[in-house]
Amino acid sequence: MRRRRALAGLAGAAVTAAGCGAPGRSGSGRPGDPIVLTLLSHYATEPLKSALQRTVDAWNAGHDRVHVRTTAVRFQDLLTTLMVRQAAGQGADIIHPYSLWAGQLAQAGVVRPAPPEDAGRIARGFAGAAVRAASVRGRIIGYPTEVQSYALYYNKRLLRAAGVEGPPRTWRELEETAYRTARRDRHGNTLVQGFGLSRIDDATVVNQTLALMASRGGSFLRADGARSALDSPAGRAVFALERRLIDRGASDPGIDLMKAFSAGRVAMAISGAWWTGSLKQSMGRDYRDVAVAPVPGPAPGNRGTVTTGFLLGVNAGSRHPREAWQFLRWLNDEVVPAGPRAGRAAAVRATRMSALQMSVGTMTGRSRDMRALLAAGGDPNLSPFVDALDYATPEANGPRAQKAKALLRKNIEEMWAGGLTPDGAIRNAVRQVDQELSR
Repeated sequence: MRRRRALAGLAGAAVTAAGCGAPGRSGSGRPGDPIVLTLLSHYATEPLKSALQRTVDAWNAGHDRVHVRTTAVRFQDLLTTLMVRQAAGQGADIIHPYSLWAGQLAQAGVVRPAPPEDAGRIARGFAGAAVRAASVRGRIIGYPTEVQSYALYYNKRLLRAAGVEGPPRTWRELEETAYRTARRDRHGNTLVQGFGLSRIDDATVVNQTLALMASRGGSFLRADGARSALDSPAGRAVFALERRLIDRGASDPGIDLMKAFSAGRVAMAISGAWWTGSLKQSMGRDYRDVAVAPVPGPAPGNRGTVTTGFLLGVNAGSRHPREAWQFLRWLNDEVVPAGPRAGRAAAVRATRMSALQMSVGTMTGRSRDMRALLAAGGDPNLSPFVDALDYATPEANGPRAQKAKALLRKNIEEMWAGGLTPDGAIRNAVRQVDQELSR
């Protein structure tokens, strides 16, 4: 993600940032003082900040010998903060990185592999896509936490107004629905987009494209992660599809998708499960118009999408790895009643992390937990995302994966803007990405 602060500024922030919910004692090492573990995440805004802190407070209240202190930075600053703190000898004991960075962090010596006991718990308890995302070269390095599979959001009211009975099941239906629902005024200004394309960040630009590619059996990188796989029938078809939607007025990447969809001015868009909570908050009663369906493929029954996520791992430089893994097992593997914040699902037994994610409108990679919580009263729009965990492809997380993704985004956006043809964008991206991966 974009590095919006200078390294020097981040280094200062990394050393001096204040923790939230610090334990009452300092953990100085004197007899009777608790060990204080530090946890660095990107949960700096509500409702994630409070949800995590409540859970950490519950641990601290029940454990005299080991306490946890949380610190958070913006997601855009998280990778740089992790690297700078590590170089300064100020790395947190427990870190919560984006799984895309796992290979880079492992290569830099920031994270350590999970102990055999924890690796076994993770392999048994989580969907395969989540386990692969939390692994580097086959070795599990942390507990998957927030998991994002991608699916098709659509506005039922806009589809009905255009005479469309339900969500598209194929690419052909996707295009037809996009053209039928798109509307412009007499001056050519966009009133409703049939299919929205997001330019928010690397994740939104790239993942919506890769989700469509996966539905046709394509992928960004080859299986070994060493070279691009974009120059394929799937890659060329998706780039051409997006360009057609723009040329024929069904998509306008210059419009903020997040605001436009919330305002009822986008009929369809591909995004992650996290968007359900955001839309529910921003749309209020109009959220009843929103539904979710699997990403359509070229033919009926084609299944494919991508999944991204985060993991909680232990810093390779932590002085207390045993205690850190103990906390992570308590948070991510111990099954307890979901509690009053889960509403009708209060009595459902799930891990604390699954209950935390459900409370903020997202999900973990523990399919059993998520299905039980949803059946007891969760948002039905999350069900397609849970189902997708069975067939989704996790994004490759090699040492240079983040830079490769940023290069792909640049070429996609240039193609959207008309600076490159679809074929030209693919050729350009393949050349740049392969050069980056060969470093």
